[in-house]
Amino acid sequence: MTPALDLSGRVAVVTGASRGIGYFIARELAAAGAHVIAVARTVGGLEELDDQIKAAGGQATLVPLDLADMAGIDRLGGAIHERWGKLDILVANAAVLGVISPIGHVEAKTFEKVMTLNVTSTWRLIRSVDPLLRLSDAGRAIILSSSAAHSARAFWAPYAASKAAVETMMRSWAHETQSLPLRVNAADPGATRTAMRAQAVPGEDPETLPHPEEIAKRIVPLASPDLKETGLIFQVKHNRFVAYRQPE
Repeated sequence: MTPALDLSGRVAVVTGASRGIGYFIARELAAAGAHVIAVARTVGGLEELDDQIKAAGGQATLVPLDLADMAGIDRLGGAIHERWGKLDILVANAAVLGVISPIGHVEAKTFEKVMTLNVTSTWRLIRSVDPLLRLSDAGRAIILSSSAAHSARAFWAPYAASKAAVETMMRSWAHETQSLPLRVNAADPGATRTAMRAQAVPGEDPETLPHPEEIAKRIVPLASPDLKETGLIFQVKHNRFVAYRQPE
């Protein structure tokens, strides 16, 4: 039997924590003993998360923040340093789909929003908390990705390009820190019963997809202090979470 994950005394940031996979990752981390810093735009969803975490005996700090606010991301790192002096876990989950459309029909403002929220804010977040993760005895970074980064599906160009960029940043960061206790990996959750999936594939029966709580339970072990792997992409394959390394 796999021992229960113990994250007692650890501090975790989860973006996009007000709903979907991020919401349930935050709950799972708190249930394992971590103090969760929950970041999202939707205050109501954050408050609901806080109620759930506290009812289960956990701890959370709510940060209502639009990740298009780059200065706000910078302030987040400073506030974490001032209060805790380190960060143990980063889950960069927040993202937007944009639009499913032929690439030539994508409006400039839509493309720019996808890149700002999915790529630039992720880089800004990494820059803000990298020094804090290095202060942890077992810093862990989990970057949410998508198979769209590799399949390059027709009509998915902005989202696919953004996730390919995020994976590449993850791999570079992992190479830079491979001699440190910090472990950096990506997680591709696959098709999941979320609002983003419903937007992307509106005719799909959501009951045929795994619930985000199930996916969160597979992702959270990547935050374990015992994790050895770095620079890998973890995917759901045949109902198992397996890792692969892209060619160098």
